Amino acid sequence: MTKIRKAVLRYRPLVLQIGAFAWVGLVATGAHFATLALVVEQDMAGPVAGSVMGSVVGAIVSYTLNRLFTFDSTRSHAGAVPRFAVVALGAFALNALIMEVLVHGLDVYYLAAQVVATGITLVWTFTGYRVWAFADRSLHRA
Repeated sequence: MTKIRKAVLRYRPLVLQIGAFAWVGLVATGAHFATLALVVEQDMAGPVAGSVMGSVVGAIVSYTLNRLFTFDSTRSHAGAVPRFAVVALGAFALNALIMEVLVHGLDVYYLAAQVVATGITLVWTFTGYRVWAFADRSLHRA
């Protein structure tokens, strides 16, 4: 067996998990952006508040779909939801900070700013969900 084939087989579960996370992320991001655009374009709130509202909608979509499709978690909802919320709140604060700096500090168009904020928070959320929020409890037993 070649080294490349061995590497592919070794990392296949992680690659598939990242693919599922990306798919879920696209759906959740779509919900986030749709909420943001609706709120801003309908003059319900400004771009930062609209992004915050979009983050909440995106988090609900993300939890539901990641629980179903991405992470093979043995954690109950009672165990996973609080951990998911901590990671999501961290992403929420990071997203709001990035939006504030880019939109109000640097005068970046709000949708472009959201693309940047989404990319940065993606790394945070995948890592947090994978190793902590949805982590299989049996992996942490000796």
